[in-house]
Amino acid sequence: MAALLPTFDHLPDYFTGASAWQGHQLRGTPDKWIYTLTNDDIKSLEAAATHYLSLGRDIGEISPEDFPLASFASHALSLKQTLLSGIGFEVIRGLPIDEYSKEFASAIFCGIGCHLGSARSQNAQGHILGHVRDIGADANDPNSRIYQTNQRQTFHTDSADVVALMCLNTAQQGGDSLLVSAETIYNKMKAKRPDLLAVLFYPIATDRRGEIPDGEKPFMEIPILSWYENHLTVFYQRQYIESAQRFDEAIPLTSHHIAALDMFDELANDPDLHLSMSLEPGDMQFVYNHSQLHDRTGFIDWPDQSKRRHMMRLWLSLAGDRPLPECFTQRYGSIEIGNRGGIVTANTVLHAPLD
Repeated sequence: MAALLPTFDHLPDYFTGASAWQGHQLRGTPDKWIYTLTNDDIKSLEAAATHYLSLGRDIGEISPEDFPLASFASHALSLKQTLLSGIGFEVIRGLPIDEYSKEFASAIFCGIGCHLGSARSQNAQGHILGHVRDIGADANDPNSRIYQTNQRQTFHTDSADVVALMCLNTAQQGGDSLLVSAETIYNKMKAKRPDLLAVLFYPIATDRRGEIPDGEKPFMEIPILSWYENHLTVFYQRQYIESAQRFDEAIPLTSHHIAALDMFDELANDPDLHLSMSLEPGDMQFVYNHSQLHDRTGFIDWPDQSKRRHMMRLWLSLAGDRPLPECFTQRYGSIEIGNRGGIVTANTVLHAPLD
């Protein structure tokens, strides 16, 4: 394993932009990352949802033309810039979701999403609108999805440019959302252990967990960090890296890999570096996957099924986004900007289930 950082042109010694934030800097300034809806915003979103649902179409077919944002349009543009060139995430708060049906709330969520980018399939079943909740899946099963359990997820990225959540119900205890900047982790590793940072720029096997596109291996071989066209892009899921070792043809993990992954995780879990938040019913969280990692703490759910923790999820591909290196075709199928991401197999049919 190389002992020095790979020699990429213009790779920064230290990232200083807005997306290289630290948790302790943002914890006391929620106005920098929470946008509270105005009454006009809410009326705008409700009118757009009412109009779209009157058309009798599937929510998965929603388009900007059929979901006019009126007064909220200017903030949608601001949100997109926050994701692409700002701190890389935002929480939209204040939607009176208790007054809505699940279909109406879904229309608002997907309607905002369609003004940011195109929705992508989140699993082999073609779900455009995903549901994040504990369905009793076995967290130790290498083909299980961790988000379908109540266990801690660990810091990771998803298979799209942007991941968005809408909170329908919170858990009885726990289930907090955690975010951390990849550029901040890079800065810390560069200063303390550049030799371990170097390991992250080489391909490593990540398990597909049984959702294998036609003709592909059951795992991907993408570096955790990539430097391409003056952008640092992160791709990470520690549990899936470890479970990929079940395949004989996967790149074997060395002691250098383990040390680098351990340091990466240690920094991500540093409370000075990451930001923790409790999403409230009606909150919508948007996270830029290429610069940020997200996580969820373990939780205890309500005995009452109707009150159990439930998040709806969107994966979005954004026009005007950064270019990605060729190796990301393993993950996205295509690296065409605005038309990439998601999980598609030979049997995938796109749709937007409400449950």
